[in-house]
Amino acid sequence: MKLTYDARYNVAYIYLQEKTAQVETIQVSHRMNVDIAPDGTIYGIELLNANQQLGADRQGKLIVVNEALGESAEIKLAL
Repeated sequence: MKLTYDARYNVAYIYLQEKTAQVETIQVSHRMNVDIAPDGTIYGIELLNANQQLGADRQGKLIVVNEALGESAEIKLAL
């Protein structure tokens, strides 16, 4: 899995797997789109207004935690 974030547009994309087929983008809400293949495989999730949806704290940081390893990392998001 990979997460990308574009601060210029405040958009994040969660890649669940690499796209190997043509996908259809389904608009779930005005703030979320999902890319899905004809066989039902979900390839990724696009988050619009990402800093709010990802729960960035007041300093604009997203904290990503790897529970299995007990490690965390901070990502700076635009406010």
